[in-house]
Amino acid sequence: MSDELYMRRALELAELGRGRVSPNPMVGCVIVKGDIIIGEGYHQKYGEAHAEVNAVNEVKDQDLLKGATAYVTLEPCAHYGKTPPCAILLAEKRVGKVVIAATDSNPLVGGKGIQILKDAGIEVKTGLLEEEARSQNCRFFTQIEKNRPYVILKWAQTQDGFVARKDFSSKWISNSSSRQLVHKWRSEEDSILVGKNTAKYDDPALNVRDWSGKNPLRLVIDSRLELAKNLKLFDQAVPTLCYNTQKSEERANLEFVKLKQGFSIKSILEDLQKRKIQSVIVEGGSYLLNKFLESELWDEARVFTSQNKFEEGIEAPLITKPASEIMTVLEDRLAIHYNV
Repeated sequence: MSDELYMRRALELAELGRGRVSPNPMVGCVIVKGDIIIGEGYHQKYGEAHAEVNAVNEVKDQDLLKGATAYVTLEPCAHYGKTPPCAILLAEKRVGKVVIAATDSNPLVGGKGIQILKDAGIEVKTGLLEEEARSQNCRFFTQIEKNRPYVILKWAQTQDGFVARKDFSSKWISNSSSRQLVHKWRSEEDSILVGKNTAKYDDPALNVRDWSGKNPLRLVIDSRLELAKNLKLFDQAVPTLCYNTQKSEERANLEFVKLKQGFSIKSILEDLQKRKIQSVIVEGGSYLLNKFLESELWDEARVFTSQNKFEEGIEAPLITKPASEIMTVLEDRLAIHYNV
């Protein structure tokens, strides 16, 4: 088997941690000795053992680790955080070679893990399937390199280009399978954001219902605190932030975050960055989505187009970036756009 096949297996393992390890990155590790995989592991949950630790612990005969090759999707950590440094663990186990997909741009690591391995006499190879590894951890790299969360815009529009009727009602544009997919996406992201009109007219719960997984942190913008307090967003069932210009106040599972008059999208992203929120999925409405598009503060847009028609109503956001991926979800069309 080739190095690439072992690394692809490590990437498969890393993917199993999606939605469970933030703000840490997803990492997979495969340990090979004599063309035989002797240990596998991935980072399963934030605060728990890293991929390398789980892979090492799976090796029944620890003597086999000496001279083995470890394939890791991200540079082994070199700092003490929730767990000890993985680079030191691999050095102590005297593996012979470490193949790394992507180096870590976190200043706490930034080549230090590689240096620990080299200082221990371990051969190090980097850059194998780097593009795939960086794409898998785009949220992690965006937070470090752009100093903000990874932003996903999501909306559903009719065939004639509307996201809601004139009275702001929008249920249901997309089909049930598309809506289930959205709940899967919610379970994978750190937070979910809507504007005042979406909260007022749709009264969304913004939780995960048609999928198994954690609820994202709920975010709503209500500058003048005009929304009714009996809305689902204020039921304190799920941690929620309300961005406004009137007050700062904390209650159980509900925090009012006061921002300056005329605050921008950037101000919200800066607050989320301070809270170590790695990603946000923006679910509307059209005004808010357009603000993200106009400011270029977005990374990905997921747009459902149904076969329904409204004839008139609230126009869908205007996106100029071409779709990179197009697929069908039953009769709905799903286009994925990237802001590269």
